[in-house]
Amino acid sequence: MSAPVKVVVVYHSGYGHTVKIAEAVARGAAATDGATVELVPADEAPGRWDILDDADAIVMGAPTYMGSLSAPFKAFMDATSNLQYVEKRWAGKIAAGFANGASRGGDKQNSLIQLMTFAAQHQMHWVNLGLNYGNNRSYTNEDILNRDSYTLGMAGQADMDQSGDVAPPYSDIRTAEFLGRRVAEVAQELAVGRAWLGRPANRGVAGGADNQDPERRGVVIPEGETIPNGLVAA
Repeated sequence: MSAPVKVVVVYHSGYGHTVKIAEAVARGAAATDGATVELVPADEAPGRWDILDDADAIVMGAPTYMGSLSAPFKAFMDATSNLQYVEKRWAGKIAAGFANGASRGGDKQNSLIQLMTFAAQHQMHWVNLGLNYGNNRSYTNEDILNRDSYTLGMAGQADMDQSGDVAPPYSDIRTAEFLGRRVAEVAQELAVGRAWLGRPANRGVAGGADNQDPERRGVVIPEGETIPNGLVAA
């Protein structure tokens, strides 16, 4: 049994390495029966909001520069504050992430945490990598999945003096494909569960937390004044 889901992979690649990971994530998701996949460069995203808004899952990734996500990808994140965040268009969607860097560590964990926090701000459901640690036994080697042993998301490593034709290595590509499949499968599980429960995916609630509080506590409106959500003091 499969369920139709839409997965979008939005990414920035500075030197041709991270795009290889993004393409691998897309292949992994597309290999899942019922999943359709779109690749969206981060700088093109503002012109393609409809594709992201309509997605069941959004996988995000960028290189790590100076200990954080690259500036072009951060610009994409900031651009979502105008509509996607304000109107909670991505609430309830699946989210996952990947990062790439020249070093084994290179503070890529910071980038994954940035992505996870960003997803939480949009009230998305974060999916981790779902793999055990990789090359940490005497009988394993660099060809193993998750060779650099990350868990929040996929982290690739590409030598800075090699082109995207040879770096990152195939083990990282396979790990990225694993993440793509996992995201598509989790998105399907959520879609089927919602259908079975009769709970369609809905846009989140805009405004402050007071709009989500059934008891309407914690808000005091001066008499005769209105607040942006239209409430008027009695």
